[in-house]
Amino acid sequence: MKRRLSNFLRRFRRGEDGNATVEFVIVFPAVIGVMLAGVELTFMTLNHAMLERAVDVVVRDLRLNTGSNPSHNELKSKICEKAVFIRGCSSNLKLEMIRQDPFAGITLPADPDCTDLSAEVRPVRNFENGQANELMVLRACAKIDPIFPTSTLGATLANDEGQYSLTAMSVFVQEPL
Repeated sequence: MKRRLSNFLRRFRRGEDGNATVEFVIVFPAVIGVMLAGVELTFMTLNHAMLERAVDVVVRDLRLNTGSNPSHNELKSKICEKAVFIRGCSSNLKLEMIRQDPFAGITLPADPDCTDLSAEVRPVRNFENGQANELMVLRACAKIDPIFPTSTLGATLANDEGQYSLTAMSVFVQEPL
């Protein structure tokens, strides 16, 4: 009995059957994890670029049309029209527009005002329309659902609600009439 067991163990140790399977089991999860993280990062970058571009285009229109005083919802709908790639933009986007003193420096709250799925709808924190020659800061915060929420990058980025936030900010001076 002992001899059969030692012969079996010797053959098992020298045999190379299943070598590719072991390598596949070790390497495959790492390769798939890197691929999923790459796709997640691509979509995150695309969403952020679309948000930045939409905010810049809307701010350009706002800066040149000094006579108009758009509301939070009007600016939000204009940004969502431009940022076509962001899913659920109208429900996941919140704006802050703050008047600043150009000689005192820009002071903003450290954390942007974003939507919160678990809380009741909060009013707009700070949205002031500017007058001619005033320095204004417009900050947009969008909450985005990860493409692969269980992947390493998707799980790392997501908060308690399963979303991550992207912010875009633009500073401008209202043109005089």
